[in-house]
Amino acid sequence: MIRLLTYLIRNGIVTRADSFAELPETSNGMPKLSDNPCLGDACRVCEQVCPTEAIRIEPTVAEGATLSPCVTLDRGACINCSLCVDLCSTHTIVTDRDPRTASKNREELVLRSSEISKASKESSRLVQNPFKKSIACRVVSTGCSACDQEIAAASNPIFDMERFGIHVVASPRFADVLLVTGPVPKSMHEALKRCYGAMSEPKRVIAVGTCACTGGVHRGSYSESNGIGDLLPVDVYIPGCPPHPASIIAGIMLLMDRLPGLHDKKKDK
Repeated sequence: MIRLLTYLIRNGIVTRADSFAELPETSNGMPKLSDNPCLGDACRVCEQVCPTEAIRIEPTVAEGATLSPCVTLDRGACINCSLCVDLCSTHTIVTDRDPRTASKNREELVLRSSEISKASKESSRLVQNPFKKSIACRVVSTGCSACDQEIAAASNPIFDMERFGIHVVASPRFADVLLVTGPVPKSMHEALKRCYGAMSEPKRVIAVGTCACTGGVHRGSYSESNGIGDLLPVDVYIPGCPPHPASIIAGIMLLMDRLPGLHDKKKDK
């Protein structure tokens, strides 16, 4: 005990006071769209290099006139490789240092340069949330050790998600929410359904990582690894490959209605 107190006095508290501060330069944040116009057909490098086809560039047509190209960025399919950010000469695609990337709606993860994301109807309703004070999570890994490690990091003294009332439990019978990681191959479908069925109501599901959201690089494979969306009802999507521990905590707190969602963030100028 004396050694512990001596360490704390000398080094101070290591837990981050601002849990959702901007990510450091050494961390690959999710890509986002800026107001800079895209070159369209004259470039298309980002569309060509994206390994998961998360980027689409299409012309915008209004009253018969072709306007500037519309860039569509699906963060639910993005694996944070940052190739698009590095190769975008116009800086239409830039790095998002905000860890609050989670969304309650899958469509809100799809960013378009031609429009501003609208708030979902569900997020605007005043509904009593039984998990607002605390929540018990059962982690189910379907093949992604990286996301599992980031969830473990969210429990360390630096991020300390338990101070927000977020706890990890060993059994689905004691869980309020399933934290699903990995691409969810066919071999895990029945196991996930049984795990979900063992939970008591009310129960929720969070897709942690791009693989759980859409399948990521495994999407469309023979193993039917297309994420969890077609198998169980997903309440929150946390994109990233893997998502930062702060993003995981932010996603869980979004489910707890203690954090603003993706739709509340203003488009960068």
